[in-house]
Amino acid sequence: MAPDAAGPGRPALLLSGSRPLLRPASSEAPRGYTRPVGRVIAVLFAAAALSAGCGASRTAHGLTLDSILERPGPDIGVTAGASEFVPGEVRFPFLVIASNAKPVERPTASVWVAKSRTGKPFQRVSARLEPIGVPGRSAPAFGGVTRLYVAHLKIPRPGRYWLVAQPVGAKIQALGALDVSARSRSVGVGARAPRSATPTLATAPATRITTSRPPDLPLLRYSVAESLAAHKPFVVTFATPKFCTSRTCGPVVDVVEAARRQFAARGIRFIHVEVFQDNDPTRGYNRWMQQWGLATEPWVFLVGRDGRVQAKFEGSVSESELAAAIRAHLL
Repeated sequence: MAPDAAGPGRPALLLSGSRPLLRPASSEAPRGYTRPVGRVIAVLFAAAALSAGCGASRTAHGLTLDSILERPGPDIGVTAGASEFVPGEVRFPFLVIASNAKPVERPTASVWVAKSRTGKPFQRVSARLEPIGVPGRSAPAFGGVTRLYVAHLKIPRPGRYWLVAQPVGAKIQALGALDVSARSRSVGVGARAPRSATPTLATAPATRITTSRPPDLPLLRYSVAESLAAHKPFVVTFATPKFCTSRTCGPVVDVVEAARRQFAARGIRFIHVEVFQDNDPTRGYNRWMQQWGLATEPWVFLVGRDGRVQAKFEGSVSESELAAAIRAHLL
């Protein structure tokens, strides 16, 4: 069998931001690579592609990704929660969805990274489960998911990388591909933030500028442009709680609001910006999404007093992750 071929009648895992979708595999399905689907990036993996015995699994140096896939338990496709990666430290959020369509939620997962499935991994890290949204307050993401793994990888240069994730204590392995671009499509860390005249309560009624219900009024007080002019550090999220396809936008807005309650007294501003023109998905992304180079949602950016982006998160981000980034970059 070809190493990456889809098996007839087996489910293929379609990755849409942080939204897992199962659909029947077909003989014409692309094989283990990333491609645009609608407004988001999707990655297709066939479960049958992961079976053992399709060529050499060990190199002269020992361990390979394919040899890890030979371990007991089913082999599936990893479900990525982000799509934009550049060299350096890469935050890789992901799910491991079992054949019963339920996420595997062991506290940690081992992640191996290599340039090919038959190559020796150059990195092994431990991924930790992070909550989606604010526990006890936020609605689940698509499929009832409330937690996902987050791995921090060091990727030296652009290109395609392969990884295997194995939740510790579970007999299951998940294969994924990571396409790393030379430069970021969205506003990069260290770049100047666009002076976007985002809407506020001073310019429009709350029901017109947010899809949160009830409206997230504290996040609608300041605009990006005003905050930059005032040299105020700020956190801005681009998210649409009502229309988000992955259902992580509402939880992300909840996380930003929780951070506001914790840090607003320290002089940091917190801003929520909707993503669609007139909050209508049929009209496409609005000008603020375009100004920031965003092709998915949700996103969170941290901008310092100097007007430069200090950190950013694509997809779901937990309270603890955002709080740690604020302490490291904005205080």
